[in-house]
Amino acid sequence: MRVQFGDITLDSASRQLARDGAAIHVSPKAFDLLCHLVEMRPTAVSKNQLFELVWPGTFVVEGNLTVLITELRRALGDDPHTPRFIRTVHKHGYAFCGEVTEIAPRPAARDALRVWLLWNDRVLPLAEGENLIGRDPSCAVWLDQPGVSRRHARVMVTDDTAEIEDLGSMNGTFVSETAIAGRHQLRDSDVIQVGSVDLKYRSWSPSNPVATERIRRAK
Repeated sequence: MRVQFGDITLDSASRQLARDGAAIHVSPKAFDLLCHLVEMRPTAVSKNQLFELVWPGTFVVEGNLTVLITELRRALGDDPHTPRFIRTVHKHGYAFCGEVTEIAPRPAARDALRVWLLWNDRVLPLAEGENLIGRDPSCAVWLDQPGVSRRHARVMVTDDTAEIEDLGSMNGTFVSETAIAGRHQLRDSDVIQVGSVDLKYRSWSPSNPVATERIRRAK
């Protein structure tokens, strides 16, 4: 989803929020909340639905949601009393009330990086933008295995790089047996440990192809 409202653009695939081209920084949970409200516009989304989206399977108090809404309003320059973007629906939840314009998708880059994960005999392609890894069936990389959290980690793919980030999982995310903190840039043949699963990261780029090995056959 790439949309514009007012002087703000939102790109859910690359997880970018900007005002007149300048990045607006919000927490990952606030970003997810904004995307959901925009996607559901103009429908009023209940607090229970938002709890399940942002904190799946976890009990949290209502104040946590209020904190995220306040963060978004501050980042967007929105006034709760005269809202341009986020409207409070009393005793129910919230709704996105701004006028939204869809932005045409970016043309595919001819020399875009192609990346995938290997898991045993399975090949798991990764798309440009965000690729969630976890036990939730909605994840791009679905791993229904012990020790894997519902939303365990994500891999962000751009034209020339891929970075992995742990999402506060119970057992952490490791690259080559080292726990990662923040975003970690992946390199071809890195081994990613997610719970009990080992994933091998592979990449290919037209600008940096792997040479074909010559096979010597016995005479």
